[in-house]
Amino acid sequence: MTARLNYTHHSPEFTTKFMDFSMALKNSVTDETILHLVHIRASQMNGCGFCLDMHVKQAKIHGETELRLYHVAIWRESTLFVPRERAALAWTEILTRIPEQGVPDDIYERVRGQFSEKELSDLTFSVMEINAWNRANIAFRTVPGSADKAFGLDKARLS
Repeated sequence: MTARLNYTHHSPEFTTKFMDFSMALKNSVTDETILHLVHIRASQMNGCGFCLDMHVKQAKIHGETELRLYHVAIWRESTLFVPRERAALAWTEILTRIPEQGVPDDIYERVRGQFSEKELSDLTFSVMEINAWNRANIAFRTVPGSADKAFGLDKARLS
């Protein structure tokens, strides 16, 4: 696959602002493990190879187990995720593919039972963030692994 264009080069001011937004989310109240799961699941659902590759490597560097990484796609059947992680994954899925009728009350209540209002708000911004990155990288066919050195992802030893 060949990249179509380097949007970070052509729109550096927006890229910088969006990177600042992403970095701010890393300092949110959302647990780092949950952020990795959210980024991986949304990227799987959207078919964003660049983001999926990046976030699997980041999760691995931060200590996530390979088996849990493999199980993100089957999180409903897996016994490897705690209720709070399951709620975050359910929230990620419903916000990534919002149904025509909106977010059902039962899903909101289940997620709200695991997260404070501040945590749920921050989690929602994290889902919004990864979906935006997915859209840009899919649109411009950013090549998976092409930024490994720049982001220190070669440390994951998954190439």
